[in-house]
Amino acid sequence: MEREIGGVQVRGVEVDAETRCAHYDTERDVVALKFACCDAYYPCFRCHEAVEDHDPERLSVESSASAVLCGACGAELTPREFVNGDHECPDCGAAFNPGCADHYERYFAFD
Repeated sequence: MEREIGGVQVRGVEVDAETRCAHYDTERDVVALKFACCDAYYPCFRCHEAVEDHDPERLSVESSASAVLCGACGAELTPREFVNGDHECPDCGAAFNPGCADHYERYFAFD
């Protein structure tokens, strides 16, 4: 399934209007993350596994490319901005799930 959020396509399973999915759907689960392998956003690694037929490839945390999408306002952040942030969108202040930090290595390569 694909859904457009802030002008950006987000792929996943049961993706809502703020990037929540079948796997992560709390009030604070409002981010989608880009995988290098398909240059596409997914709400979570489980969504990538569910809709793609290849292994995920991570972006470097030092990449200057947009890699995190705020589901609340559509702002895009670099990996470093997301990892070093205060679990909130720097543009709109929407709260991000601090539990995402437990999964950073699934999305970003820390070279």
